[in-house]
Amino acid sequence: MKLTVIFCLLLIATACNNEPKKIEEQKKGVPENLIEYKNGIYTEYYPGRKKVKMTGAQDNKKVRNGKWVYLSEKGEEMCVSFYEKGMLEGHMIVKHPNGTINYVGEFLHGDQIGVWKFYNDQGKLIREEDYSQTPVKVTNFK
Repeated sequence: MKLTVIFCLLLIATACNNEPKKIEEQKKGVPENLIEYKNGIYTEYYPGRKKVKMTGAQDNKKVRNGKWVYLSEKGEEMCVSFYEKGMLEGHMIVKHPNGTINYVGEFLHGDQIGVWKFYNDQGKLIREEDYSQTPVKVTNFK
């Protein structure tokens, strides 16, 4: 369980944030041979370059814009999020390492909105948080 929590926090902190990031900022700390940018699609690979770690669309200014997918080393989807002009926009789903849903929710202009649902690694709903009255601006998932 502890490993699951650590993995999810690392995934969220490094991958699913809504700060506009240009390709140059994304490359920091990642060996150049593990990053590919082609036809508006950013792709980052795990070491060995055999498996995709994350991929997503970027606009002509190289800012996240569209669907982004984060994958485990086994190639399983761990997080799917959507961006508009570098900000989280729309549905987000994050999974536990075993593939069950960790949490789901919606963003509007980078703010968490509506009811977010959180599940344990057995798939049981453990809590809900309602952001309908008080949207929460997310600048970093740390």
